[in-house]
Amino acid sequence: MLDSAMNSELNFTSELHIPAANKSRIVIIGGGFAGLELSKKLRSVDAQIVMIDRYNFHTFQPLLYQVATAGLEADAIAGPLRKVLKSSDSKSDFYFRVATVSEIHHDENIIDTNLGTLHYDYLVIANGSKTNFYGNKEIEEKSFALKQVPQALAIRNHLLKNFEKAQLVQTIEEQHALMNVVIVGGGPTGVEVAGALGELKLHVLPKDYPELDFRRMEIHLVEASPRLLNGMTDNSSRKAEDYLKEFTVQIWKGVSVKSFDGNHVELSNGKNLASTTLVWAAGVTGNLIKGLPEEVVLQGNRIIVDEFNRVKGIDNIFALGDIAAMVSEDFPRGFPMLAPVAMQQGKTLGDNLKRMLNKKEMKPFKYFNKGSMATVGRNRAVVDLPNKMSFQGFFAWFVWLFVHLMFIIGFKNRFIILTSWVWNYFTYDRSNRLIIPTEIKSEKEKEELYV
Repeated sequence: MLDSAMNSELNFTSELHIPAANKSRIVIIGGGFAGLELSKKLRSVDAQIVMIDRYNFHTFQPLLYQVATAGLEADAIAGPLRKVLKSSDSKSDFYFRVATVSEIHHDENIIDTNLGTLHYDYLVIANGSKTNFYGNKEIEEKSFALKQVPQALAIRNHLLKNFEKAQLVQTIEEQHALMNVVIVGGGPTGVEVAGALGELKLHVLPKDYPELDFRRMEIHLVEASPRLLNGMTDNSSRKAEDYLKEFTVQIWKGVSVKSFDGNHVELSNGKNLASTTLVWAAGVTGNLIKGLPEEVVLQGNRIIVDEFNRVKGIDNIFALGDIAAMVSEDFPRGFPMLAPVAMQQGKTLGDNLKRMLNKKEMKPFKYFNKGSMATVGRNRAVVDLPNKMSFQGFFAWFVWLFVHLMFIIGFKNRFIILTSWVWNYFTYDRSNRLIIPTEIKSEKEKEELYV
């Protein structure tokens, strides 16, 4: 009797166990920079808010490369979404579900997830982007992407395992392939990964593996365009290249990767690089969800939106951040796929949804360009300001540290990261060089792990 009485009080509207509500339901797909800022803005709105994300944490993606190169632990750059989004207001009508969205039925105002279906009054697509392998399935299967925490941990594990193996192989050729690293993509991610690996090569790894000759280790950075850091000034591009050469990074410009068999990387200029490690940072594409009309999707899987971030031709669906293409004369392909754009769009849409619910006119989005930056190891960074000014070196590196530290979620994470950076700076040591299995595929692996 008690169970039946309790069950009769549970009035859910879907398999996701979201309570029924007599007010508008706003569903947000994605807990990245855009979704997070939007959710914060909507805390006081008179609506039911539902956020859906494949993970239960927000990742500060600009520092993923430091996890991959043993500079930081994964939990230092990630924050639990439930903790970040919880409100002190006990009346807050906010719900979070760990799920993946497979299809949008925009004519019926319903989304399909792996947990079931959910009805919405307003839908916000903010699920970001994914690595673009440009249709090369071989490279997609055998290389490493760097967009998520599990991928960063996989790179770290792979690199450290390779150095362990390199001490045991029989030939110089095998050892060479295990120690070498090829990074594809000369944007900020590729440049920062190459710089971090160069620093490891010169200052850290020789102490860990005295049996290996790290003069033989080669770090290759491959960029298809004529220069590095295409989105930045020529001066910053040249300076970043100079910094990388100080770390003995070999730079290939105007060259692309043709194939990778797991042991050798073939370049478009005919060069064959011996390496078992290919890190792919050569671009991203929108993480498109099935169901939207074809005419609203641009090349690169980005969704066309108007100046209010509303999807073209659909009044109650919005898109933010990397997945959104707000086309204009200045940005014919949409705004750059950067965290500041996503954050600003999230805040603006939050204000606009409040206006919409209160029957007021929305205000168009205006992007404020705060500049761009990239770091290339300690004391080395490049910064471009919106007024075409740029600066490099120690001060630029200090600015990079400060800006990234301020955007990290939570005081505890800021403290952990600052402590790690200070320790690394004065000791040239990285204490996160742990090989931690991230996936157990068989009973045999379980036995090996727990013996």
